[in-house]
Amino acid sequence: MRNTETARIPVPTGGAITATLFTPETPAAVAVVHPATATPQGFYASFAGYLAGNGIATVTYDYRGTGRSGHPRKHRDLGMRDWIGADAPAVAAWAGQRFAGLPRLALGHSLGGHVLALGAGGTDLAASVIIASHVAALRTIPSRRERARVRLMLHLVGPALGRVLGYVPARRLGLGEDLPAAAMAEWGGWTRLDNYFFDDPTMRARERAATVTGPVLAVGASDDPWSTPPQMDALTGYLTAAGVQRRTYTPAGAGVPVIGHHGLLRRSMRDTVWPELLAWLRAHAAKASR
Repeated sequence: MRNTETARIPVPTGGAITATLFTPETPAAVAVVHPATATPQGFYASFAGYLAGNGIATVTYDYRGTGRSGHPRKHRDLGMRDWIGADAPAVAAWAGQRFAGLPRLALGHSLGGHVLALGAGGTDLAASVIIASHVAALRTIPSRRERARVRLMLHLVGPALGRVLGYVPARRLGLGEDLPAAAMAEWGGWTRLDNYFFDDPTMRARERAATVTGPVLAVGASDDPWSTPPQMDALTGYLTAAGVQRRTYTPAGAGVPVIGHHGLLRRSMRDTVWPELLAWLRAHAAKASR
């Protein structure tokens, strides 16, 4: 049995985040799911319910200016660095306080993986899982056609609409949830750099990644058009103080025709990939409880 409740989590720099808490009757650990860009927390509900059904209290949330955490126009000046540096730590701290004494776990999908790679998911994690997250430079996208599409959206159409409207109607563009204008501008700017935000000196990304410790499992899909295995390895290569394990799933191995960038967290993985992630998290939570 599990219970589900909505929480409003204040952010020290202003505003609040809407989160959903999935709680088992007797939680053995607590996990925070840090979401991908433009991906609403509802997308992670099945996975969060699965973890809660197996004894891990789980928190999902939307970054400010996305989904249930406010209209992007009202948060037009929020960049991705604000989500990484303020929103994610606020949720992690709230979860730790709510379940004080329990092992703390974290999972980060795409941008959420960047949160973990930069140490913004907490310093006392028993374990963390990075899912489909990579050094997201535009030059690394293998398909020329996909590079052209992403360049059009992130460098031209998205920023132009952001300047005119005060937000980016990403849903109409097929990019997911609507986004604050500043977040789109920062995203597009980082993709122009050879090593994404690792080449942005104001982020101190290399320094921050080098402070991450503890066990990290980085998982991806062989058919992900953006987070390719080499670029996932490039990201985890900056985690010089962490114990990193890598796994790449193939559609054939997972029993599905396509996985892609979001597929590892879809319900179709419940009987294949999810049990492996659960077992890994449980093992490290148990070690932390001793």
